[in-house]
Amino acid sequence: MDSREAIFAFSQSEKAKAALIMASQMIEIYNGLPEHEKHCAERFIRAFLGMITSEIQLARKLTAPGTWDPVDKSLNAAFVMMNSGVLGEAAYHITQALSGVTTIGQRSMQSLLDQKLI
Repeated sequence: MDSREAIFAFSQSEKAKAALIMASQMIEIYNGLPEHEKHCAERFIRAFLGMITSEIQLARKLTAPGTWDPVDKSLNAAFVMMNSGVLGEAAYHITQALSGVTTIGQRSMQSLLDQKLI
């Protein structure tokens, strides 16, 4: 991984981690809401996950092919859960995406350390 790619991957991974943690917390809040409030919360969570997906797509374009594929796959599975009417089950897939993002961040940080840039 060259330095430019490592810096970008690290930066995007940190942004994605924070957003995925927030999304996971939003789903936990959603699970505790009364039924009449869930529809609005679901619309907000769907939009928020869409923004995260856009950031992942940007990262995919600027890093090595395949780097972000596991994250993208997990987010797509989360959307499938939402579309199936079981938003609460999307939390598992968001956790999987978070794990993938963390791995990317660790690899990019190691690359930056190896290049003595940090």
